[in-house]
Amino acid sequence: MSEISAKYDQERLTKVASILVTQARPADNNSPYFQIAGKYNLQIDFRPFIQIEGVSYKDFRKQKINILDHTAIIFTSRNAVDHFFRICQEARMEMPADMKYFCVTEQTANYLQKYIVIRKRKIFTGNKTAADLFDLIRKHKNEKFLFPCSNIRGNDIPDFMDTSGLHLTEAIMYETVPADLSDLDIKSFDIIAFFSPSGVNALRHNFPDFEQNGIRMAAFGPTTARAVSEAGFILDIEAPLPNAPSMAGALEIYIKQANNQ
Repeated sequence: MSEISAKYDQERLTKVASILVTQARPADNNSPYFQIAGKYNLQIDFRPFIQIEGVSYKDFRKQKINILDHTAIIFTSRNAVDHFFRICQEARMEMPADMKYFCVTEQTANYLQKYIVIRKRKIFTGNKTAADLFDLIRKHKNEKFLFPCSNIRGNDIPDFMDTSGLHLTEAIMYETVPADLSDLDIKSFDIIAFFSPSGVNALRHNFPDFEQNGIRMAAFGPTTARAVSEAGFILDIEAPLPNAPSMAGALEIYIKQANNQ
C-alpha cells in the first residue's frame, strides 16, 4: 500500500478528531504525533495496552534450565536484559568473564553496562533486527546460546537457530500480559492504532463486547494487521507505507484524505 495506491473504504473515510495510540506517550516533545495533533487540531491519547511482568525465580526453575551451561546470551530488548540479570541475582549467580553477549541493537548492548563492565566483556551487536545478528552467530556456531524471552516472542531467532543446526535454549523470564484498561472510554476514539498482536488481544481481553462500528483500526506491521483481521475487525490503515515508514506518517496520509472529504 502506498499513498498513491491507498484506497480507503469511502463509507468509513470520515473526519478524524481523536486517536488512541496503544503505546506510552513519547518522551520527545518533537514527536511527529504531537506535530500531527497540532497541524490537524486532533486529540491524540497514549495508553499502553500491554505490560511486562517478570517470571518468578520459582517458576523459572520449573523450566529446568542451567544458565551456566551456556556460553552465549542473545538479548533482543532491555526487558530481556533486566529480567535475565534479575533471575541471576535471585539465583546468586555471577556471569563468567568469558560469557558472550549478542545484542540486536547498539542501544541494547549499551544497556548492558547497567549490569556488567562492557569493556571487559565479549559483546556482539546487530544494527536493528534479529536478522542482523545471524551472520555474527554463524561465526560462533559452536557456542551454546541462551535466549531470554517473553512468553510471546517472534519466531525469527528460534527458526534460524533450528534450521542452522545451532544450539539454542529458550528461557522465558518475563511475560507480556494485557494492561488493565477498565477506566478507558474505548468508544470515544475515531482511530485506534495497534503495534502488536498482543495489543489487539488486550482490546478483546478488556472489552469482550466491543463493537468496532465507525472506529477505524490502524496496524503497524503484517503480523499486527493479521491479528486485527483475525479478531474480526476491519483494518482501515496499514503501516508502514513506502513513503511513510512510521505509524504517524501513515496516520497523517489517512487524516489528509479523511478530513478533506
